[in-house]
Amino acid sequence: MSAEEGGGLSKQLSSGSSASTGSYVLRPLVQDIPLSVEEHATEAQITADKEATNTDENLYIGTSQAEILHFVSIPADPSDESLAPQYIFASRLQPAYNAQAANPSQTLPGVQQILVLPKVQKACILCNGTLSFYSLPELSPAFSNTTVPNCTWVGGVDLTSTAAAEENGVVVMICVKNKTRLVRIRDEARRVRDIEFPGCLVSTRRGNFACVADARSYALLDVENQQKISLFPISSLDENLGGGRVENISSGADLSLSSSRPILSEGASDGKGHGRSTSLGAFVGGLGRRQGSPQSRSRDRSGLATPDSAIRDVSPAQSLHNRNMSTPDTTSSMPSTAEKPLPALPTRSDSLRGHSPAPLQPSAALRPHICSPTSTEFLLTTGTTVREPGVGIFVNLDGDVVRGTLQFERYPRAVIVDGRGIESEPTGSDEDPEGFVLATMTQPSSDGDRGLVEIQRWDTHDGGPKEWMEVPRASPAEVDPETDSDRSPPDNFGLRTINTNVPVYFPEIGELLCGRRLRLNNESQPAQELTAGVNLEEWEISRNKEEVEFGRRLGGRVSRLVLWSGSSVWWIVRNPLAMKLDATINEALLNISGTPTYTEVDRSRIIQVVNIIRGQEAISETEFLSLEYIRQKAGLFLFADLLARPLSSPSLQAADLRITEGLFMEGGVDPRVILSLIPTLRDEIIEGLKGIWIHSGLIPVVERYRMMASKSFEELATQETLNFIKRYLGAWRQRKGFGSIADEVEVFQTVDAALLLVLLEQDGKDPSRTSKPSPTRIELYALVDSGVDCFDRAIKMLEDYKRLFVLSRLYQSRRMARKVLETWKRIIEGEHDDGGGLADGENEVRRYLVNIKDTGLVDEFGTWLARRNPALGVQVFTNDSSRVKWEPHQVVMLLRRKAPDAVKVYLEHLVFGKKNVQYAYDLISYYLDSVLTVLGSSEEARDILATSYESYRALRPPKPTYRQFIIENAIPLPWWHDRLRLLELIGGSHGSDFSYDVGSILSRIEPFEQDLVPESIILDGRQGRHKQALRLLTHGLGDYHTAVNYCLLGGASIFHPSTGSAALATPSQEEQATLFGYLLTEFLGIQDVSDRLERTSELLERFGSWYDVRDVLELIPENWSVELVSGFLVSSFRRLVHERSEATITKALSGAENLQIAAAFVEKCSALGPQIENVP
Repeated sequence: MSAEEGGGLSKQLSSGSSASTGSYVLRPLVQDIPLSVEEHATEAQITADKEATNTDENLYIGTSQAEILHFVSIPADPSDESLAPQYIFASRLQPAYNAQAANPSQTLPGVQQILVLPKVQKACILCNGTLSFYSLPELSPAFSNTTVPNCTWVGGVDLTSTAAAEENGVVVMICVKNKTRLVRIRDEARRVRDIEFPGCLVSTRRGNFACVADARSYALLDVENQQKISLFPISSLDENLGGGRVENISSGADLSLSSSRPILSEGASDGKGHGRSTSLGAFVGGLGRRQGSPQSRSRDRSGLATPDSAIRDVSPAQSLHNRNMSTPDTTSSMPSTAEKPLPALPTRSDSLRGHSPAPLQPSAALRPHICSPTSTEFLLTTGTTVREPGVGIFVNLDGDVVRGTLQFERYPRAVIVDGRGIESEPTGSDEDPEGFVLATMTQPSSDGDRGLVEIQRWDTHDGGPKEWMEVPRASPAEVDPETDSDRSPPDNFGLRTINTNVPVYFPEIGELLCGRRLRLNNESQPAQELTAGVNLEEWEISRNKEEVEFGRRLGGRVSRLVLWSGSSVWWIVRNPLAMKLDATINEALLNISGTPTYTEVDRSRIIQVVNIIRGQEAISETEFLSLEYIRQKAGLFLFADLLARPLSSPSLQAADLRITEGLFMEGGVDPRVILSLIPTLRDEIIEGLKGIWIHSGLIPVVERYRMMASKSFEELATQETLNFIKRYLGAWRQRKGFGSIADEVEVFQTVDAALLLVLLEQDGKDPSRTSKPSPTRIELYALVDSGVDCFDRAIKMLEDYKRLFVLSRLYQSRRMARKVLETWKRIIEGEHDDGGGLADGENEVRRYLVNIKDTGLVDEFGTWLARRNPALGVQVFTNDSSRVKWEPHQVVMLLRRKAPDAVKVYLEHLVFGKKNVQYAYDLISYYLDSVLTVLGSSEEARDILATSYESYRALRPPKPTYRQFIIENAIPLPWWHDRLRLLELIGGSHGSDFSYDVGSILSRIEPFEQDLVPESIILDGRQGRHKQALRLLTHGLGDYHTAVNYCLLGGASIFHPSTGSAALATPSQEEQATLFGYLLTEFLGIQDVSDRLERTSELLERFGSWYDVRDVLELIPENWSVELVSGFLVSSFRRLVHERSEATITKALSGAENLQIAAAFVEKCSALGPQIENVP
């Protein structure tokens, strides 16, 4: 290991953080084990390289004193929060072994293996080279005290066997000096077959294939077809070994036992208990593609056989340390059928090559290690010396190297695998998907060698970052009180896998994930009743107890890995997700002291934690709550850091903020917790009687940052922060109605109030809000339009901010029509509305009144609007789509009482819009009142009228009518508009069906007869005073065109629109002739000679058919030239000639018709013949 790597390792260990942030943690199983009954037996220890196994409620520990310590578990004390079962010492057993076979100078290893077979309730114990059998759980001797001497290994249980296959017994591999035997263990031990593989030290089996190792190399066996393929040496310095050959290893010899009873009475194999059967051709065919081995076929089977002399002289324990001194065996009794070269060994790392000793040198004693991470792969270790790095190599069932290699900092003392691997399909068991390799080793340090567990992934391409866990040195009972040193040897530790998953409890998980009340108000509150008869304080105590019980249920994990050191045994357990990531997040604080000062947060480290769990789906309740808790805590830290960081700090990246926002939403933390960190917004929090309950692990974070809060809301209210809070609260509002949200009422009241406050702050600071609606303004409107749960608080907030229009929209969301109209009334009448929004307030009121169905509100605010703006106010009562229907007389009475100025407008709607003549006379009265009032009080108004007459008379023909003239030159004054409407009404615009009291009107306008000339003309015509009317038209106004129309229409209607008026009855020809006679007389009286001649000539020429020539000639002055009336005379004479011609033609036609009728009569008479009549 390089100096840099060693320094990094020492730094990690010294930091003490790997225990909490690593993938695995230690949990005590049994402490202060009584390893020896002798008073001074200080050398007694748990067997260093053997197995401690737990089955159900029993724990068996082997010691170097050749004893089995039996512990029995008892249920945990209910008062113990850890819920960990207690193991009590039950018995001490000394397995049988042959002490005379060992060298007196040799230290016996003691108990070497404990193989528990729970399916058949048997245990195989290897002690000092002797294998014996026992029944579970009390370890009573089985099979009549049958033992197997000179045994080197027992195991090889099929890792892929099913429960159905094990019903017929469990097949194990018993390894002795000269061969390996497969034995079926059930009610008796029966031999299945013998395999010619001597000196086996370790084996792992998958179906019919077993990966085995002797003192020098590894091999792959087909136990069904008795085939072996040599792999590679344990030490890469051992270059005398060849590999890759396929050999036949069948043997007919039987293995004898020390007992008189054989293990197997028959030699045939039934093949039961194996999940896979492969023929020789299939097994060799996959290997035949390799090149043939260059070594001679007459050579021994891979050089792995142990000489009998060496076996006789050296015990199994000694053979492990002297395995490099063994010599090749003689040639095999059966030559191999095929040879298979060893797959190329992966290239060692630089550190490995740098420390490789010279070739052909004996290597240090290296223990073989075989694990099987998957059903088709084995993991083997190789290296140079125990002080140098080791390499882990994966091989498949064909002996080919697969995957990449694993690098160990030192050659491991023990290796185990944990987890099925992320590439494997779920099996339905509790096995974790991540695959890890755990290896024990020693590492030199300043205070001596220390034991380490190196942890790395085997199911990823790069293996991921390595982790180290330090092996505890000693328990307090093992420390010498005189020297204060560890009495246990530095290498007295080991690592094993047991055969069952055992629950291990973590009370820390419950302490993190259980609910606790977050108290934001520190003031003591009197006891209140939550519901009828339920005291709040009692309820909270009960809730706390429930949370504690709930937390206990969350702390369960399972483990099948154990670590021992000295006289203690620990579980090696996967570090629970909540504890691991919680510790990682805590490490992100660069200063985690309790002082309420700003603590810089390593945001990138927390984001790395977030990325680890991104997209991870929970498969259990504990994992679901753990992921929720981690997301909530990570989000809290990131957000709190955003608030607490100094103002001089650089702004955060947008991606960083999005991650924090995403954490808040994924974690589902109560938004009131987030808002409690922000001044001003925390005042909007509603706790409710039950309070705010969050994960217990979050409470210290919240309390810490609340104590650190030193900025005011104005300092925090940057656009970056406000936008973040706005998006977060807006996302929370979308969860309304979700049944999974606790305290829904209080939560959403708080969310709505805080969001409204944020939007008001943002909108108030927006410089563009006065020119155009900003996005913030749109969001504010959308919020209040959709309705808020904090209705009363929102009203007060909007009143404080002087946002009356927004307040009116809030009332609209609740359909509070009166409040809406009252708020608009306040704005229209001039009360300050910050931000505006009600651009056309009166029109908005009108539209709103049309759409509501409350008669009282329409009455109240419709008349109010009519007083302010009669034209708009009247539309409330006249709109056909209005939901409140009114009768005209009701509206007239209502307006006369509450809005008199609007009566005239409403009457105009009835008379001119609806053609309702019933109210025309009322409207005439209003017009007369308006006009006469102005004329009576204003000399200027009378001058205006006089000027209009003079101006019109001054116009030269052709000129418009007087009505067109005054309309085109209208004065923007109400009384002028009323006079035009008055002329239209009394002029007959509504037809002959409309009548009014002419005398009454004349009496009213008589004082202003000289000022109201058109009105006098119309009224004279109504009374039949046509001469007077035509005189005023001709001489008073000079409106000759209207005078002609007067004659044509009979004076019925002259001052009315040409379109849209009612149809009028046309007078007879005689009546028109009479009127035209009056008009000719008036034209002849025009003072201006040119006008007189022109108007008279035009009248006679255009309307000569209404005049008699004789009458006209009598009226025309004698001094007039004939040329002036030539047009009239020509047309008259032409008419006379035409009339005479028509009379002549008519007479002739009548005579012809008479003759025709007479001829027809004669013919008829002839046809009838004479008739004889008898005359009396």
